[in-house]
Amino acid sequence: MTLTFETNRLTLRPFELTDAKMVQLLAGSEEVASTTLSIPYPYPDGVAEKWIEAVRQSIEKGENYAFAIVKKEDGALIGNMSMGVSLKHKRAELAYWIGKPFWGQGYATEAAKRIVQFGFEDLGLNRIQAAAMTRNPASYKVMIKIGMKYEGTFPQHVLKQENFEDLVYYGMMKSDYTNPSS
Repeated sequence: MTLTFETNRLTLRPFELTDAKMVQLLAGSEEVASTTLSIPYPYPDGVAEKWIEAVRQSIEKGENYAFAIVKKEDGALIGNMSMGVSLKHKRAELAYWIGKPFWGQGYATEAAKRIVQFGFEDLGLNRIQAAAMTRNPASYKVMIKIGMKYEGTFPQHVLKQENFEDLVYYGMMKSDYTNPSS
């Protein structure tokens, strides 16, 4: 099974150790880190390399697929699109971030559509869900644009930088999915 995908403007591929500096720079910006659960701020040296190695091992086990989002036109790494998979339950959770210089250009939606296709068509999943902090409407608008439906809000569900955050959940079943190329 190939793990490199293309869309109109993007290449989605597994992360490489050479991506670490750009991951640290983009993910480590305060604006990106503040609305993601697992990205620290400030972003310490060496963390990106450890994360890339961990996701590489997770891919081999079929537990988590993390894709570098790369612009075709210039090869620039602009973000991450991940899918944590539970093969036993045939479901996954989509998670993503886009570097601030690339916000508002539709890259997350374009990448998410392709990874949802991978989940349903290649991995045989039945359900894909995603969550976002309620103060990050751009993130859950991506979920809506790819066809996910609102499933609920969990008040004060996570603790981020000493503040409790509300999470909004969206999801879709394979029966709701339509192939974007059909």
